[in-house]
Amino acid sequence: MAIYPQIKICGLTVPEEAAACAAMGADAIGLIFHPPSPRNLELEQAVRIAAALPSQVVAVGVFVNPDWAFLCEAIDRCSLGVVQLHGNEPPEMANRVQAELRVKVLKALFTAKAPYITSADRYALGAYLVECGKGPLPGGNAEAWDWSAAADFARAHTIALAGGLDPDNVARAIRAALPAAVDASSGLESEPGHKALRKVEQFIAAVHSTAGYYKKPGMKPQLIF
Repeated sequence: MAIYPQIKICGLTVPEEAAACAAMGADAIGLIFHPPSPRNLELEQAVRIAAALPSQVVAVGVFVNPDWAFLCEAIDRCSLGVVQLHGNEPPEMANRVQAELRVKVLKALFTAKAPYITSADRYALGAYLVECGKGPLPGGNAEAWDWSAAADFARAHTIALAGGLDPDNVARAIRAALPAAVDASSGLESEPGHKALRKVEQFIAAVHSTAGYYKKPGMKPQLIF
């Protein structure tokens, strides 16, 4: 069986587009709960998107320094399989989500701003999302970066690689960092919040083409989603 990174398509705002991405082979769909983002979802909208996903595709809630009560409600109503904490959340919040809510946590760490990848041991989680973090928003800034800067971290931790990924560069990014998963949003859009499904198809095909990078003995990406 071919081995390649898992695929998260983030920033969906339309149930039909989310279902189409899932049918093409996405492993996870990201639902953004952050009002400054053009991809922000009202809870009712997120519930409809999550309901459109097949059971094998994970709904990931993306939060930035969330209110605890809202976080709990979103997890419950959207049946979130993973909580992505994309702000300055302390380790205590990540631990509380896992211990009390029984949901996996994917903590975003950055190479160009805090929380830096060097703070990973403070969180002691199963997986991290890694991107550069130079843009004005916590994520989704469509900025490509030197993905090889995540390579050493990826050898010691399970990571989802993000930041400026699109169909033309994702294979190069995977070769540079060998992540367990890749996460794309802006680079697959026709406009903010709406995916160009042809780009999604091309992106997934490009990821699948990288199986040869993982053929070294003992090399097998860990499952995040």
